[in-house]
Amino acid sequence: MANLTFMDMVKAAQDAIEGVSPEQAQAAVAQDDSTLIIDVRDAADIAGTGIIPGAAAISLGTLGYKADTTMPEDYQHPELGDHARPIIVTCALGAMASLGAKQLRDMGYNNVTYMQGGTVAWKEADLPVADFSGGA
Repeated sequence: MANLTFMDMVKAAQDAIEGVSPEQAQAAVAQDDSTLIIDVRDAADIAGTGIIPGAAAISLGTLGYKADTTMPEDYQHPELGDHARPIIVTCALGAMASLGAKQLRDMGYNNVTYMQGGTVAWKEADLPVADFSGGA
């Protein structure tokens, strides 16, 4: 088996999962308020740049068990109980978001996309960003 690089895994994830623009993500949330945006960056990274208002901060390292509905309730994230819920995953530039979105899809979440360009593209599109001081 060949050794995969980070970018090999990102390309495979991006080939498997639909990407949406920041404007499409904002429109999806406006159209359906059950749409969940998940920011998979670590808390320190989010704190340095801010977070999309209303987004859930769930680091990529914890996403697998927080999305696993067979885990004890204390380990699960309360907003990830519905596998049909529309979910848009973001990060700084989109690479980690695609990995997170693919992980969720592999876990049976069937309405998952990732934001192309991540929070950087969101900010460049002049969309709102909130301060962040919570844990991820």
